[in-house]
This record gives sequence, C-alpha cells and structure tokens, in this order.
Amino acid sequence: MWETINNALVTIDNYVWGVPLMVLIMCGGILLTVRVGLLQVRKLPLALKWMFQNEEEGHGEISSFAALCTALSATIGTGNIVGVATAVCAGGPGALFWMIVAAFLGMATKYSEGLLAVKYRIVDENNHSLGGPFYYIERGMGKNWSWLAKIFAFFGVCVGLFGIGTFSQVNGISSAINNFFDPNMAYTVTVPYIGTYSIFVVISSLILAVCVALVLIGGIQRISSVSQIIVPFMAVIYIVFSVCLIIFNITKVPGAIVTIVEAAFSPEAITGGAVGSFLVAMQKGVSRGIFSNEAGLGSAPIAAAAAQTKEPVRQGLVSMTGTFIDTIVICTMTGLAIVITGAWQVEGIEGVQVTTYAFQNGLPFNNTVTAFILMICLVFFAFTTILGWDYYSERCLEYLTRGNNKVVMTYRWLYILAVFIGPYMTVSAVWTIADIFNGLMAIPNMIALFALNGVVAKETKDFFKRYKKEQEAVALKESKITE
Repeated sequence: MWETINNALVTIDNYVWGVPLMVLIMCGGILLTVRVGLLQVRKLPLALKWMFQNEEEGHGEISSFAALCTALSATIGTGNIVGVATAVCAGGPGALFWMIVAAFLGMATKYSEGLLAVKYRIVDENNHSLGGPFYYIERGMGKNWSWLAKIFAFFGVCVGLFGIGTFSQVNGISSAINNFFDPNMAYTVTVPYIGTYSIFVVISSLILAVCVALVLIGGIQRISSVSQIIVPFMAVIYIVFSVCLIIFNITKVPGAIVTIVEAAFSPEAITGGAVGSFLVAMQKGVSRGIFSNEAGLGSAPIAAAAAQTKEPVRQGLVSMTGTFIDTIVICTMTGLAIVITGAWQVEGIEGVQVTTYAFQNGLPFNNTVTAFILMICLVFFAFTTILGWDYYSERCLEYLTRGNNKVVMTYRWLYILAVFIGPYMTVSAVWTIADIFNGLMAIPNMIALFALNGVVAKETKDFFKRYKKEQEAVALKESKITE
C-alpha cells in the first residue's frame, strides 16, 4: 500500500514542480532583481546592519530582529540538514548549484515579500498587526482578487499541517534521535496498525508534542521569544561546525566546487547517469531551496508584518537576510560537506544519515560526539520550524475564517497531533508531500509578486531617495560640529 501511495505522490510532485512552476519562480526572481537594481548585492551590508538594529518608533507587535528570528525559525530547519542531503542524493551535486542560484534570486523575492507585507498590513481590534500574501493580494491587487488570496491561505494551512510545519520536521528529529541512540533497532515497540519503531522514536514524539503545545499556547510573543534564543545560538554552532569541516578538508574544496558546477549542467558526466538529468538536478535544487529559505512561498511576510517598523523597505531588507543566512551560508556549507566527503554516493543511507556520514568522515572528532552535535542542531532547528509554521498557518486560517477563534484553536490541537504522528511517516512520502504543498502555495504568491512588482520598485526608489537625503543631512551636521 505504501509503495502505491508513494508512487502517486511522486507523480503529483513531478507535475506540480514541473517546468512551468520553476520558470515562474526563477523568472519572478529575475524580474524583481532587475526592478530593484540588484539590491541583494548593493544593499546586503546595510541589510545585515539593520538586522540587529531595531527601528525606533516603529509600529508592530515584535521587533524587526524578533520578526526575522521568527521567520528564520521556520526556514532554518531540516531543509538545511536533511533537505540538502535529499536534493544532492536525488539530483546529484549540481542540485546545490541550482539551490544557490534560486537563493540569490530569492533574496530579491524575499525582499519584495517583506516590503509588501508591511505596506499592506492591517491592525485588528486587538491591536495585532496582520499581514502577508493574502492581504497584499486583496489590498494591493484589489477585492476582485480575494479568491486568489483565499487559495493561498488554504494551501498555507495545508503546508503547515502536512508539509514543512509538522511531518518533515518531526520525521527529521525522530530519525536523528533514532540513528544516535538506537541505530540497530535494539529497543523496539509495535505501534498498532502502523509498524514497529524504536522506543526512542516513540518517546521523542511524545516529548516533542508536549514541548510544542507549551510554546504554542503563548502565541507570537512566546514563539518569537523562544526563536530569538534558539535560532542564533544553534545557527552559530552549526556554522562553526561546518567551517571546521571545510578547513580540515580545504584541499578538497576546489575539486568539490568544480564537481558541483559541472554536475549542474551535465549531471551524467559526474554521476554516470545514476541520479537523473539536468532537469532533475534543477528541479531538486530549486524545490529544496524553496523548502529551505521559503523565498517565493509567501510565508516569511506573515512574520514580517508583525515587525515594529514604519518603513516597508527597511523590513524588506531585514527579511532578505533570512534567505542569505539560510541557503547561501548554511545550506552551501552542508552541501559542500556532503560533496567533499562523497556522502551522497554511499548506498543504503538517506536523509539525515547522509549529513551525519559527511560530518563523521570529514571531521577528526569522535564519531559519537559529531553525531550528537549534529543531532542537537537538527532537533532545535526543526523544533523552531514547527513553532514558526504554526504561527504562519494559524494566520492563514484566521484570514479564511475571519478570525474564528474556535476554529483556530481546533486547528492548533490538530497541529500538535500531526507533530505526534510525524515520526511514523516514511521519509520519501514526507518530503514529497512537503514539496507538493510548497509548490501549490507558491503559485498564488508569485502571481501577486508579478502583479505588484511596480509597487516594489516605486517604494524602493522613493525610500532610498529619502534615505540618501537624510544621510547627507547627518553628514553635513556632523561636519559643522567638527568645524
């Protein structure tokens, strides 16, 4: 039965993530890159500066940095550790190249999403700042397009409940815990009607569900508070860990880069035809890149809309740094580790096992220590992603139900239930389901970004014209004081 279901899911996935959607996302990124004048290169230093510098007198529920951490909590997750591994194993090393290209263009996309989220957000009767694609579709494109906003919100709920938010994250956590504590399945229990699993998987699913429930009760304030602590701390640990691997294998890095670039355009030359064609490499790279950084998906602007800011462009720049950190920094390091060590070519391992193999064989540390650190990183990354996506999907549901609190609370408990049953889903099915809903969610959001690209360009031009004058006035004032 599972084989039939998996085959059906793969067929749907290939249809959703076909050439049209990849062209839509890539062309959208190119268009927005041109309209904002390669802003992801020119203004990246300023964006990184503003990432830590909260805006004074801004309107919103949480600081810009907290909004970014909430967005990063939903993006820095299993996609960075497991998603990269599945992409490289399925599409070859070239998938990493297309992941980076998609992320570079996605920075302009993420900037535009953050800008539009703040520009078109609303404040409800409880003084909550609400925004995201459903509002910039409805308020930016007009009431006649509210049907498109509802489609986005519906798929947003599905992505949270069946895709990025629950199954894939929990599955990654349980796999990592199982591989570390009970790789030989020595301690097992039989779950009725489902199968036999390690006792550590069952225990971890229970603990995780309880921890998720305790945080979600506190809403955006508690989610952002937890994210501000966990996300930066674990990101730094993982980056240091990855940099050490690259340094210890520095002589292999040039060869790995050549392999990645060559495989991007001619996978068969590198893999011997073992992992498919050029189109497969691009498909896996782009889809896993979107899964990881969510540029074009429309999720991050939901968090951006809650930021304490009065400048849409400023929050757009802060949002843009999320894609840079998530994919161009963290995913690239993971991908390099996998290619350098040849982990993607090892038979009989999948998902987190591939990344674990890479770090164990690329670092001169004890294998147990390496596996433990990687497991901890994955657990906390995935945990914060679960929290972030509950917030996203609940905002989508609020839009669909016009703020029906009973429906939202029911959904929250269903979400916690999905967290509990996630470990019992097969790895391939989990990632395929996530890919399908990602693609369906991206379509209405990309349509909106195409329609509103003129607004993005105008807001960007006007802001930097004002910003330049302000900087000149400050410089003139300082020079007079000096004189």
